Amino acid sequence: MHALPAHQTRSILVLGAGELGMAVIKALADHRDLRVTVALRRTDDTAPSARKKQTVETIDSLGVEIVYVDTKADSVAKLAQLFSGFDMLISCLGFASGAGTQLKLTHAVLQSDLKRYIPWQFGVDYDAIGRGSPQNLFDEQLDVRDVLRGQTRIQWQIVSTGMFTSFLFEPAFGVVDLRNRVVRALGSWDTAVTVTTPEDIGRLTAQIASEPPSENPIIFCAGDTLSYGQLADLVEHLMGSPMRREEWTLATLRADLAANPDDTMRKYRAVFAEGKGVSWDKKRTYNATRGIPVTTVAQWIERHLAPSAAQHGKRGQSGSRRP
Repeated sequence: MHALPAHQTRSILVLGAGELGMAVIKALADHRDLRVTVALRRTDDTAPSARKKQTVETIDSLGVEIVYVDTKADSVAKLAQLFSGFDMLISCLGFASGAGTQLKLTHAVLQSDLKRYIPWQFGVDYDAIGRGSPQNLFDEQLDVRDVLRGQTRIQWQIVSTGMFTSFLFEPAFGVVDLRNRVVRALGSWDTAVTVTTPEDIGRLTAQIASEPPSENPIIFCAGDTLSYGQLADLVEHLMGSPMRREEWTLATLRADLAANPDDTMRKYRAVFAEGKGVSWDKKRTYNATRGIPVTTVAQWIERHLAPSAAQHGKRGQSGSRRP
């Protein structure tokens, strides 16, 4: 498949304006030679929420056009008709959009006149993980790859970025539990994980979208790659206090999932504990080889947690225990 001239992919449709979608939209808007449109979910609400109003206002302020779509209700043919008005589609609709959505969008893409497609595969290396993983939704990501590899009409690019950096500190995930002063290892302290902030994913995706397609359809990016042991060391150093360490072994997490097979967080913990396809060498990534600065875990902690820790210490002196 030959590369299209850059000028043939100037019109881009972004699906979704959540945390990742908005980061991509803002980054694309900085490329003045691109015409960017965002597709928001069509609803029958006569009184949109304050959050949706804010989203629309932000998009308008960027000079980005808005169209509306319902990926669940609209047929593949209707979606294809919408997509045909653009050169490139970047999907930022994740698993929350429902099972089957990723495959439906891919079929619509192939029926459209689009030239390039960046599907929502911003997470882990699904090829390395393979089918039948603890997170059953990952199998659909492999179905999407099979469909794309089985055709030659459209150019496609997968941008693998690992876990959101902030997810390491999500209380429900349980890796860094600041309230209880605990850092937990998934699998072992030597198990590694790759993470990237949504803002960096947005900048890197926009850069990739503005360039002619790469010969390699899968591009790896990374804000940071580190082991859970290194993460614990960083948290202790930057927060200025020791943390209790707990190792959640793979056997323990698999047993926990077996007892709660529908729990999303338990699925993710087991996948990351396996340590397969969830990390890669940062030195060999797209951003590292091009010298593009990204946010490391240490920098993220300093920006988001260290000031809070200082305030927590002051509150602690007056008797408050809230982080």
